[in-house]
Amino acid sequence: MERTILHVDINGCYASIECLYNPDIRDKPVAVGGDVESRHGIILAKNEHAKKYGVKTGEAIWQAKQKCPQLITLPPRFDLYLRFSRMAKAILRQYSDRVESFGMDEAWVDVTGCSERSGYQVADEIRRRVFSELGVTVSVGVSFNKIFAKLGSDYKKPDAVTVFSRENYRERVWPLPASALLYVGPATARKLALMGIETIGDIAAAPVELLEQRLGKWGCMISSFANGWDSTPVALADDKPTIKSLGNSTTTPRDLTCDMDADIVYHMLCESVAARLREQGFMAGGVQISLRDNTLYTFERQSPLASPSAIAGDLHSAAMALLRENYNWSKPLRSIGIRAIDLVPASSPLQTTMFESPERRAKREKLELAIDEIRRRFGRFAISRVITTCDSSLTNLNPKEDNVIHHVGFFKAVQ
Repeated sequence: MERTILHVDINGCYASIECLYNPDIRDKPVAVGGDVESRHGIILAKNEHAKKYGVKTGEAIWQAKQKCPQLITLPPRFDLYLRFSRMAKAILRQYSDRVESFGMDEAWVDVTGCSERSGYQVADEIRRRVFSELGVTVSVGVSFNKIFAKLGSDYKKPDAVTVFSRENYRERVWPLPASALLYVGPATARKLALMGIETIGDIAAAPVELLEQRLGKWGCMISSFANGWDSTPVALADDKPTIKSLGNSTTTPRDLTCDMDADIVYHMLCESVAARLREQGFMAGGVQISLRDNTLYTFERQSPLASPSAIAGDLHSAAMALLRENYNWSKPLRSIGIRAIDLVPASSPLQTTMFESPERRAKREKLELAIDEIRRRFGRFAISRVITTCDSSLTNLNPKEDNVIHHVGFFKAVQ
């Protein structure tokens, strides 16, 4: 039986919800953005009125206001958006038990055999129900695989249903720009352009050997996607994605100019990551840091830990060692991050080392659990490391609570 896959995308999710709660701004250009004062001033979402002025997701708020001086910018309210996300996905689960999230505002639904109606009819009913019950619009893509369904929801916005079938995808999908294909980002699009590949059809027609030579396994994957060969299943609604890493990053309130600055921020980030590791029942086998300087050049470095750990001090020591080995402070840093990688279950047996006794390690773990409990009861700032009090301009961060996780439920690399 031919699969029928839907991809449902809430149009301008954050901005649409804000306009729903504030009727006075519904007919005005509106964007939800970060905190300019804390230098998180980028556009997270915009409504259709703002889009007409060329406002783009991801650009700086000041750039958006140059295009649209009357742009209304609002701070994000993630708790509210998560509530709408849950309600929208509850509607989707009434049509199938295979509902796979792709971020807060998007999901795939496999409705194969769930109804005698066509995929278009089911999609159109979902579109009408979401607007009637939640007050926001969605665009829905309908196809025989996840990639083309996602492409369909992006094809026409807002409040629309697009069908890419086996009969029409060559005429409708292949003329689209290569960058429209899922996982073809700006860097990959530039590499493809240098090869004379401008459209999805060009990708489909290109020799797989050439794409693999230039792009590695990524080239094989996008060739498969462009030809409609994706057979990745839609996950069951109750399935949880495998957690492969946990991390936190932040754009700092001011540029970092020395090891001491980074030391302070990494203490706070590592405490956040370690607490989340303990909550999830994991230990990190390694650490990866990300650094972005004030010219927005970004790079990452990683190294293994001597022994898997969920102790903030261990993560911090590894992060600072990587920083000192790989950065000379020729330029100030605008943002930094840390990621716990190579995760193993917290119940995994540990190889003891001559450098630390099991008793001392157990004592450090007990101390961090006590700190977790204090913060749970009295708030993040109820207890702090002394070093984080040395510079008040860097310590007004709450990375654990400010961290918003967007689950990405798709990825199956081509073998």
